[in-house]
Amino acid sequence: MSILAVGSIAFDNIATPSGRADDVLGGSATYFSLAASYFTDVRVVAVVGEDFTAKEEEVLTRRGVDTRGIERAKGKTFRWGGNYFENLNEAKTEFTDLNVFEQFQPQIPEAYLDSQFLFLGNIHPALQAIVRRKMANVRLTGGDTMNYWINGSRNELLDTLKLVDVLLINDGEAKLLAGETNLPRAARRVLGMGPSALVIKHGEYGATIFFGDRMFHEGAHPFRAPALPIEEVKDPTGAGDSFAGGFMGY
Repeated sequence: MSILAVGSIAFDNIATPSGRADDVLGGSATYFSLAASYFTDVRVVAVVGEDFTAKEEEVLTRRGVDTRGIERAKGKTFRWGGNYFENLNEAKTEFTDLNVFEQFQPQIPEAYLDSQFLFLGNIHPALQAIVRRKMANVRLTGGDTMNYWINGSRNELLDTLKLVDVLLINDGEAKLLAGETNLPRAARRVLGMGPSALVIKHGEYGATIFFGDRMFHEGAHPFRAPALPIEEVKDPTGAGDSFAGGFMGY
């Protein structure tokens, strides 16, 4: 079994109450791939700049991640900076430099076309749809999105949701997408947009999966999984992507 992950690879500047780290490897494709690699074979499609070295790539390859789908482009790798001083559940963005990621057009290597599972990381929904249509024979597709796309590219996102089997988003994103303040009602509305299952992430409180009729029998009950309480959280960056990697990898 193999998973194809399409998303971002980035360098992050992160500040938390525990300290600060600059130019650390991040991005949705990175966190997802590393987590999923503990359970299955992972292939990654992303774009990096000239500042992405063999040292960074080794972080992925030593976990067995297939990096042949990483495109090398002229320029700098996507960079993001944020802090968690106010709330460890949500970063406050300090800067976003898209760099080579701004022109990212995912290219799927022929060797990846037999991947059984697909994860569409947090990229423009139009690009997600293009990738999904190229991977017409996958058994299951998972996807992610965020408020930026919900607000700014809603029509493209709604088209993409029809191609996704499992959508993984957080409470606020689900409510914004559905236009509902009640979470169960929001989940039902989102499921009506296309996905067969909706995983809503609650940060430190765990996650809930809601089932649609397309994959499961009518009336299937939601399932809530609490998170393991942790006394000291140093850096929550990438937690949602890591959760998605573990979920799909397993």
